[in-house]
Amino acid sequence: MLSTAEALATLLSAASPINGTESIPTLDALNRVLSADVTSPLDVPPMNTSSMDGYAIRTEDLASDGNRRLPVSQRIPAGHAPEPLKPGTAARIFTGATVPPGADAIVMQEQTEAAGNEVTILHSPAPGEWITAQGADIRNGSIILPAGTRLTPQALGLAASVGCAELQVRRRVKVAVFFTGDELTMPGEPLKPGAIYNSNRFTLRGLLERLGCEVTDYGIVPDKLDATRATLREAAQAHDLILTCGGVSVGEEDHVKPAVEAEGRLSMWQIAMKPGKPLAFGAVRRAAQQTEAAALAETFFIGLPGNPVSSFATFLLFVRPFVLLLAGMQTVAPRALSLRADFTQKKADRRNEFLRARINAAGGLDLFPNQSSAVLTSTVWGDGLIDNPPNHAISAGETVRFIPFSELLN
Repeated sequence: MLSTAEALATLLSAASPINGTESIPTLDALNRVLSADVTSPLDVPPMNTSSMDGYAIRTEDLASDGNRRLPVSQRIPAGHAPEPLKPGTAARIFTGATVPPGADAIVMQEQTEAAGNEVTILHSPAPGEWITAQGADIRNGSIILPAGTRLTPQALGLAASVGCAELQVRRRVKVAVFFTGDELTMPGEPLKPGAIYNSNRFTLRGLLERLGCEVTDYGIVPDKLDATRATLREAAQAHDLILTCGGVSVGEEDHVKPAVEAEGRLSMWQIAMKPGKPLAFGAVRRAAQQTEAAALAETFFIGLPGNPVSSFATFLLFVRPFVLLLAGMQTVAPRALSLRADFTQKKADRRNEFLRARINAAGGLDLFPNQSSAVLTSTVWGDGLIDNPPNHAISAGETVRFIPFSELLN
């Protein structure tokens, strides 16, 4: 069996950014991936600004003889252009307002006493105090967001702060998804003997949509070779990736493997991980008639195991980084934390285990008591996965590698 690192490296080595870019409004660009650097056309802030409500002064005007009362020569709200500060005067100024030429410090209002049109300065400021200098955040011409950045809310705010109304992004990754198994039933339908509800359809679609993919859902495909092949052929025409769940084993009713082999090429891996041992990777040929959305000769294929926790875990660890590379991102590895295990697991497994756990009030990790690949409640109860090496028993108090779902679900 391949190690998880070997399988992931093999999978990711095949991925490269998809073709196709577009310019879209910055307001609509959440979770999209930049196809070009964003360069600032201005300094931010574009002028010296006040960091406090108070008074702008010239420090040299504070007399050494103790006279610290200055007439107020102007009032400067944010958004208004000031006059140069007259020597021997102060300017009433507010947070974010432009510092008047000639002033070299701001005294916060709590350190002053105002009376009529005069103010007494109770503090001796250093030059530059409470002034945010022009360009202190961003310099004109600097790259503020490099190509390959996935746009978070704060990244959109940063782009807007330099006046970007539109952004150049890669098109969305187009993913076709379908599910196999005659035992699968959709919620709302009667549950026949031997049937189960198709939870994987909801989980995987949600994961794909959360990654910003354009998803085509072909639903539940009958456990028949011809039906599976027909769905693969249709899905290959206008998609970058076909994702399936179930049917990738070697049983008589597992038709995905022979269907992909008939319509393209397939590698099946037995991965030394728990949960999620079987994973299929390959490609499906596209028809001769090419479209703009299907410019290549084949569409990638990934087949996930059918057990709900297995499909969830293998998606997070393998499909997520693969999709993000297709989308144009450069860094796709999730960040992990080193946390204390507040439990003991005496039995070591020969495979790399990914244990559902959550952070407790003491900052340690609690383990979900049932780690079966069929127990979907563990994925809701937990807030991450412990990456436990093969043949390693865990003792209470030791430090383990924990990957939060916050890293794996975005």
